[in-house]
Amino acid sequence: MEFRLLGAVEVRDQGELVDAGHVRQRSVLAALLVEAGRPVPVDRLLDRVWGERAPLRARETLYGYVSKLRRFARIDREPGGYRLTVPPEQVDLFCFRALVRQGRLDDALLLWRGDALQGLESEWFDVLRESLHAERVAAELDRNDLALAGGRHAALLPQLRQQAELRPLDERLAAQLMQALHRTGNDAEALRHYENLRHRLADELGVDPSKPVREVHRRILAGEPAGDVPRQLPAPHPWFTGRARELAELGDGTVVITALGGTGGIGKTALALHWAHRNLGAFPDGQLYVNLRGFDPSAGPTPPEVALRGFLEALGEESVPDGLDARAARFRSLVAGRRMLVVLDNARDTEQVVPLLPGPDATVLVTSRLRLPGLVAAHGARSVSLDVLDPADARAFLEARLGADRAAPEVVADLVSWCGGLPLALSIIAARAAMEPDFPLTALADELRAEQDRLDALDAGEIGTNLRAVFSWSVAALSEAAARVFGLLGVVRTGDVSLAAVAALAGLGVPRTRVVLRELENAHLVQQHVPGRYRMHDLVRLYAADLGSAEGTERLVGFYAATARAAALALEPHKTVPEHESPYALEFTDAASAMAWFDAEHECLMAVQRRASHDVAWLLGRSMNNYHLRRGRTHDDVDAWEVALSAAEALDDPVKRATAHMCLGVNHVELGQSARGHEHLDRSLELFGPTGDHTALGAAHRAVAWAAEFEGALETALEHSLKGLECFRAAGEDVREAESLNEVGWRYACLGRYAQARSYCDEAMLLHRKLNHPEGAAATLDSLAHIAHHDGRDADAVAHYREALALYRSLDNSYEEATVLAHLGDVLVAVGEHAEARASLARAAELYEAQGRAAEASDAAHRAAALDQLVGE
Repeated sequence: MEFRLLGAVEVRDQGELVDAGHVRQRSVLAALLVEAGRPVPVDRLLDRVWGERAPLRARETLYGYVSKLRRFARIDREPGGYRLTVPPEQVDLFCFRALVRQGRLDDALLLWRGDALQGLESEWFDVLRESLHAERVAAELDRNDLALAGGRHAALLPQLRQQAELRPLDERLAAQLMQALHRTGNDAEALRHYENLRHRLADELGVDPSKPVREVHRRILAGEPAGDVPRQLPAPHPWFTGRARELAELGDGTVVITALGGTGGIGKTALALHWAHRNLGAFPDGQLYVNLRGFDPSAGPTPPEVALRGFLEALGEESVPDGLDARAARFRSLVAGRRMLVVLDNARDTEQVVPLLPGPDATVLVTSRLRLPGLVAAHGARSVSLDVLDPADARAFLEARLGADRAAPEVVADLVSWCGGLPLALSIIAARAAMEPDFPLTALADELRAEQDRLDALDAGEIGTNLRAVFSWSVAALSEAAARVFGLLGVVRTGDVSLAAVAALAGLGVPRTRVVLRELENAHLVQQHVPGRYRMHDLVRLYAADLGSAEGTERLVGFYAATARAAALALEPHKTVPEHESPYALEFTDAASAMAWFDAEHECLMAVQRRASHDVAWLLGRSMNNYHLRRGRTHDDVDAWEVALSAAEALDDPVKRATAHMCLGVNHVELGQSARGHEHLDRSLELFGPTGDHTALGAAHRAVAWAAEFEGALETALEHSLKGLECFRAAGEDVREAESLNEVGWRYACLGRYAQARSYCDEAMLLHRKLNHPEGAAATLDSLAHIAHHDGRDADAVAHYREALALYRSLDNSYEEATVLAHLGDVLVAVGEHAEARASLARAAELYEAQGRAAEASDAAHRAAALDQLVGE
């Protein structure tokens, strides 16, 4: 379907005209189309279509029009009004605007078939038509500038004369016509046009011509050569791809200074040149370019006075003054009032750039590997940082370079993964493929896969296409401290790392580390993607690993081990965890902050555990266990305990081995791997028995009891719960005794023996309160609520569940929060609180889903949906 507004309002289906109804019905269609998928209130629609001349039954008439329009357009009724949903590429107005943004002005103007919205009559349509006409005129003027900048003045001249007759007071158009006349040798006509314009402006508006028009007039009078306009821009990169966000940030040429930053090979120059060529029409007075060589290994940075000499000579200056200040002042004078673009490529720092800045009339693009904060702070520059290409744009880049015949999707995807979205790496891949046109791309992919070092594989054999060399130029510009920390970061194998972890790695305080990291950020070698967390591109990290040493590894591992232990004890103060100290360890005042730290550092902890010594690997498995339970991360817990079990076997420690077997057993049973789970649980009982450790043996019985209940063997579960209780009492473990009392009570309740269940749970509750053990109290409240519900005391059940829920939320235990929410929902249904029950079950379903508990999520969602009708009633 095509919807046309730039002329008579039309609808076409595969090119065939569709009957869109009479003028009012087409007015409704147009009023909805221009909103780009946003809902339009009924009152606003009525005002747009009829204005003050709405008929008595306008609403009913509107409904009828909408009903007929639905034959070929998707129109939905929403609380905010009517919404017409259509892809933007099917509406000529949106296509026009997109083409204008892309600089394809000729294509954009071809979409116009006459005056917009022809035949639609209302005050609102008149205003809209005038606005759209202004957009068309702006596009025409931009197109004229582009044509003049490209030397097409002769071909453009007839159109300019015609447009000038229609818009005799348009000063920008007048300047364009004068330039075209001047460049075709018609100076006399150009000067006559200026005089006519000057008289009309004075007579009709009482003003003089604007400064740009006067400047064109001055140059014609001065006899300046028609072609004396510098065109120094290098050719744009032919395979430029993507960068839609960055191009949008750069705008349409109205910005005065924009600093483009990014690491070496990220595509800064390519973006700057693409944008510059796309916006040539905005700079009819010329474009200046200089490579400042800020990070060139073969020579030092270009001095500003040398760059200024080149600019002055390009501007026709025959006598170039001596001295930086004199040249800068002369440059500003020559550029004043001129619509020019100045591209300062590869700047070393702000100090190199400042003398090259013209006055406010010109636009400046600066590219640099640094972020140039001084340029932003002191000169109001807009900073645009470049990241890697997303996978889709990276694939499009390679497909464009390699051609459709060679670019099989699966091979391109393989090559893209090697490059990590870095444009230079993609270019190197493309160059290597181009140098061997008869080889299949699979051969290159196989070679890259076989190469042990990705940086060696991504080397086309010349210094400009060698990633190590390109990265080294950035590192060479760093301070000694920043270069050292950059090398140390090579030992980090995870997606990101925290400020505190880097401080430990470097052996520095946090304030000093933050300063050093800021220097690395300015050099675009690290990125602070969220506050306090830093990441590196994979290829940059590989280069850092080449430079780095292992001197900080022990400090980093020690930081994670000691902090994980502190976080585990914040979650479970009575937990037995081996001692581990680090001067860089963090402390936690509550469970919520500990859970937040585990959330942020989980990937790092799992990676460190795989590389740590045996005692630290076991410690980390033990420390993460309660976090994994609270978040429902059973698969992660299995991975952590597998590493911990191997460490315990290497240490030949039977208690550590038994603990690992016990936790693995519970996890495998929960994952439906019953046989494997019971092998681990039986092994834990065998290992704990000879130790005489009542606490350890009690924990093993608790684990077996949980597995038996999970599989429906309630009598077996009760039996092992009672044995666990005996063990904890014998060991004098008050906290574990309280927890076991609740578990015995719960299993009695599951067997329908509610009197015994309540007795055990009441005793557990008293002990938990005495010990100030909130997690145990929450679990017991859940049990007491279940018992109350089955005793017919639903009000007590609701109160117990709500108290348990508050405790679990204060502990940030989302796993048990989900369970309690589901239980609470059931009781609320029983007492007729259907709306609250639905909300409780829906939230439980969300948490279950996030935790990978698919069966529970489906059940809770189904029960919530079943309440919809009851809530409506």
